[in-house]
Parts: sequence; C-alpha cells; structure tokens
Amino acid sequence: NEYKSYLRMNDTFVDISKPKYDSSTFFGRYKHFLELTYPLNVLKSDKQLIHAKEVVSLYKSKGVLPNGGVESLWQAKYIYDSAFHPETGEKQNLIGRMSFQVPGGMIITGILLAFYKSPIEIFLGQFLNQSFNALVNFTNRSGDKPLPKSTILTAYVSATSAATITAIGLRSFVKRAPPLIARFVPFSAVAAANMVNIPLMRQTELKEGIVITDVDGNKLGTSTIAARHAITQVTISRIAMAAPGMLITPIIMNWLEKKPFMKNVGKVGNCCIQTLLVGAILLNMVPIACAIYPQKQSISLKKLEDELVTSIMEKYPSMDTVYYNKGL
Repeated sequence: NEYKSYLRMNDTFVDISKPKYDSSTFFGRYKHFLELTYPLNVLKSDKQLIHAKEVVSLYKSKGVLPNGGVESLWQAKYIYDSAFHPETGEKQNLIGRMSFQVPGGMIITGILLAFYKSPIEIFLGQFLNQSFNALVNFTNRSGDKPLPKSTILTAYVSATSAATITAIGLRSFVKRAPPLIARFVPFSAVAAANMVNIPLMRQTELKEGIVITDVDGNKLGTSTIAARHAITQVTISRIAMAAPGMLITPIIMNWLEKKPFMKNVGKVGNCCIQTLLVGAILLNMVPIACAIYPQKQSISLKKLEDELVTSIMEKYPSMDTVYYNKGL
C-alpha cells in the first residue's frame, strides 16, 4: 500500500514528500534550492548519508521522528535529497549530486574564464565543461525512463562541438575589440552549448511529449508543446545560472589585473582568483536560477494539441488550465 509521508502535529500535517517551503513563491523556491544545493553536504560521510536515509525511511514507513523533532527530520531529508536519486533511492556519484553543483561549477567556470585565448585551451575547457554536464545529466536521469547512452553521447559531442565552434568563431571576431570583450567569449560558448545540450538530452520528450496533469496530479495525457515550454524554461534557467559569474567576474578581473600585485600572480593564480569569485556568485545563483520557474508549471489548455484538448474537454468540460513538471 502507498504510505503517506506526514506527521500529525497540532492538527497540521507535515508532508516531507513536498518541499519544506512554499513553492508557489519565488522566495520559497529559492530557500528550498538553497538547502538542496548546500555545498557542504558534499563533505558528508557515508555514515552520515546512510543515517539520513534511515531517518527518512523510518519516518515514511512508521511516522517515527528523530530525536531533534521535525527540524532534524527536514535536515535529514535535505541531506538525503542532495545525495540519493529521488526515484531509485540509489546513492549518486559525488560529482553528479545537487550538492556538488556549486563547487563543480566554480572550478570549471574559473578554468573557462582563465584559459580562453588559444583554440586548444578553448577545446579542453569546453570538453571538461561538457564532461561535467554529461555526468550530471546521467546521474540525475529518470528512474522510469533512463537516458540511453547513445543520447548522452550525442548530446555530449554536439554540445562540446557547438561550444568550441562558438568560442573559436567569436574569438576571431573580437580580435580587434578591447580585451574585456574577449573575456565574454566563454559565456557565449556556454550559452550555445546549453541550447544544444538540453534539447538533445530531452529529445524523447520532444518526440513523445511530457505528462499533463490536473491540479491534483492526475494524468490527462502527454504533450510535445508542453515539452517545448519545459525545455525552454530549463535552458533559460541554466544560462541564467552561468551568466552573472561569467559576465561579472571578467569585469572584476579586468580591473584587478591593472593592479601591481597581480603581475606576479601567474596564470594558475589568476585561475584560482577567478574560481573563488565565481564560487561566491554561484552560491546564490544556483538556487536563484533553479527557482526562476516553479517546478509544477501551469499552461492554458487551449495552447496544447487539438487532439489532447478535445480528449480532455470531453471528460472535463470546465477545465481550462493543466499542469506539467518542467524538470531541472
């Protein structure tokens, strides 16, 4: 039988199958992702992760709270969510976890911003970036419909190629431009890669559609139009996540490099400084970007496929809004 993940306290249900914070508001979604992507969770030992899993499992099956009460339960839940697959319950590899997004992103972005002047630097940087993206996508693949390896490989090669071609092409274009303009080339490459990578990774949804539900989550059908909306929103969020770090950091570095003390820093030191700057920005930008759009999106029924609209209207004549999960 299906169990309900809640505890009755003062006539109020605490439901850990849903986020702790109000997901209907941007600030509520921001706080949720701030806890979910908390970088220090990467340092949790196997013993701590297993303990968090046991706390969550015990509460779900028997409603038993840990010694710290509801707050300790939520803490365990976010530690669990940061390291275990939401559908299969398997422990994820460290690099692909949500809690590794900030440290992983800051290291790779720091490298992209520091090494961008030669074609080989551009290629190796984008190769590293897309390797990271591919591992994240593989780690967080659907448990019901896992991504075929061919899909991951195609997206990986295509995104790396798109990023490299964009970066090298823009590098040639901005040769005569001020040095600061050239620093923005890596962001353009990353944006281009995201616009290729995400649709390719989710191409099955574009062909077969994503599930459409009513407000209570009951399945009504599938829609490729909703899939296009979802993929567009995720792409915008991913680009927004990278934008501040990759656009603000070059401006700061352009100013810093005019200072006398920077002359002896060297390329590795320069990369370390940029990595720290990007990390400071990503600490907030990862949860902000994830929170731009609600996970559960609404769409007017009239905007969907005619056949789907007809099918739904026959059963629910008064329905005018339906819902879908946009993904991350």
